Amino acid sequence: MQVRAEALAEHLARGVKALYVVHGDEPLLALEAGDAIRAAARAAGATDREVFVAEAGFKWDGFLAANANASLFGDRKCIDLRIANGKPGVEGGKALEAYAANPNPDNITLVTLPRLDRAAQASGWFTALSQAGVTVAVYPVDRDALPGWISARLARQKQRASRDTLAFLADACEGNLLAARQEIEKLALVLPEGELDHAAVEAAVADVARYDTFELSEAWFAGDAARTLRIVRALEAAGESPVVPIWQLSEDLHALAAVAAMVRSGTPAAAAVKNARVWGKRQAALERALSRVAPAAIAPLLVAAARLDALAKGIGTGSVWDELVDAGLALAGVTVAPLPAQALDRSSLRAIARRT
Repeated sequence: MQVRAEALAEHLARGVKALYVVHGDEPLLALEAGDAIRAAARAAGATDREVFVAEAGFKWDGFLAANANASLFGDRKCIDLRIANGKPGVEGGKALEAYAANPNPDNITLVTLPRLDRAAQASGWFTALSQAGVTVAVYPVDRDALPGWISARLARQKQRASRDTLAFLADACEGNLLAARQEIEKLALVLPEGELDHAAVEAAVADVARYDTFELSEAWFAGDAARTLRIVRALEAAGESPVVPIWQLSEDLHALAAVAAMVRSGTPAAAAVKNARVWGKRQAALERALSRVAPAAIAPLLVAAARLDALAKGIGTGSVWDELVDAGLALAGVTVAPLPAQALDRSSLRAIARRT
């Protein structure tokens, strides 16, 4: 049985099951799901708790024995198993299959795993756990869904915000849900219930967003100039090397050129993008870029990418980050004069967003 993370509280209110598996790579949601299950277990009488951490040399016999043995105090027991690398091994896999085949109804078991690849989710041990219990996948909230997630969190503390304020909060906290929760909880302390004033929220919230180059790639392919600018400057402010985003820019431009050439030769766009080995959200963004970026514009951008590569290696003069901004914005569909980092305030971001 699968339960969505946002529906877990409602599920637990109807009664707690004997076995839960929480898997995914969003730390905050994994923590909250685990806390909710443990709280429900305590409410159901599982006041005794045993924690097992499956590391190198872990004794699976002890885990199996815990399932069979009663609590020292005669109460129900919560068994908390954590497999940090998601790889129980041959012995562990057999132990988990045996455990799933004979769950103790007097116990409530929670198995916590990281994000699993397709092979791991198809394994015998994971299949056995899934069939015997309840699985909860906890994956990062994507940018489009983040305003709704924030709105739901605000509603818990009897606050609400306009669409613009939710977008601002999403921009400030993207990629960092733990910090987002902290900022939302801070709003409950410093601002009254009801509709939040946008200026007051801006004054109260720190910019705690975290980004990576894949998100940057998605942004400039999608033609989102404001987000492109924000991510480049965030990477710069975090002290990241410009080498990786420059490499990503070059790879993306070569992929765009290759896909455009295939489409001109008669290959359907979707097949051409797949041949370029671009996946996920970047695949849809590349398809949009294909219809938006003129083929003649790609060559100058490749020249700019080559210059950026040289600047990053100390060859030539100029600001590598400012020129990366220019190239990224050009790929996103906007050409602007170079802006110094200190001038890139929120007013600048909004001005660029209007031009897109």
